[in-house]
Amino acid sequence: MTSVVANQFLPLVAAADATTDSIVFSVHDVAPHSRDVTEKIIIELAHRGVSTCSLLVVPDYRHQGLATKDRQFVSWLRDLQSAGYEIVIHGYFHERPRHANETIRDKFFTRLYTADEGEFYDLDYDEALRRITAARDEFRASGLKPRGFVAPAWLLGAEAERAARDAELEYTTRLRTLHDLRSGEEFPVRSIGYSVRSRWRRAISRAWNATLFRLLKGNPLLRISIHPPDHSHPAIWRQIVDLIDATSGSRTATTYQDWIAEQRLRRGV
Repeated sequence: MTSVVANQFLPLVAAADATTDSIVFSVHDVAPHSRDVTEKIIIELAHRGVSTCSLLVVPDYRHQGLATKDRQFVSWLRDLQSAGYEIVIHGYFHERPRHANETIRDKFFTRLYTADEGEFYDLDYDEALRRITAARDEFRASGLKPRGFVAPAWLLGAEAERAARDAELEYTTRLRTLHDLRSGEEFPVRSIGYSVRSRWRRAISRAWNATLFRLLKGNPLLRISIHPPDHSHPAIWRQIVDLIDATSGSRTATTYQDWIAEQRLRRGV
């Protein structure tokens, strides 16, 4: 990284305590249709001391229309960005049409693991680059400043990752990793997230995440991923609140872009 680029990141991390462990709360599937519940989530997080998070915004959620055409929605995002929240590109359509002759593995990841949402799972380079650059340019034209790209359901193929890097995005995440696209460094940081589509999924999610939290709580970075439907299930939301309370005072809430910037400064990248 050049000194000029490095200096661009300095304001993002100037207030960070290098000795404090961090936690990133990311709110996924942010779009005009989910604004109300997303706003409730943000407010409740703030009431519990979480003053920033990464907002994963879908440019055209399931072809319902460009998010950037909704002036009130964009104004709301700009206000959050000004307050220190991060805007992240989250796919483009957030859906993947089924293909003929899919393997069992393909069907597992795109239909069972996620409900036909793995948009960038096997997208070719040219189409991935087209969608990512379109999202980037639409966001920038609206006064938003995305630095990261996260594929829906974290299903990101190698060609799509190369496209994100060539589109000059700074980082991406998968379920188990956070990848600095500029330096090439990959951090093994697993996310805690929920599947709430059925009662059995919710029960397994709660049990698994309770165990996962105990296994991960010694890591320097924790990731808690929240989807809008999580808020409507009391037992799920109660566990998320419990995780917030369990980390309060021992971790500093940050965003993906700020955490990546801090790692670069530490390493002199």
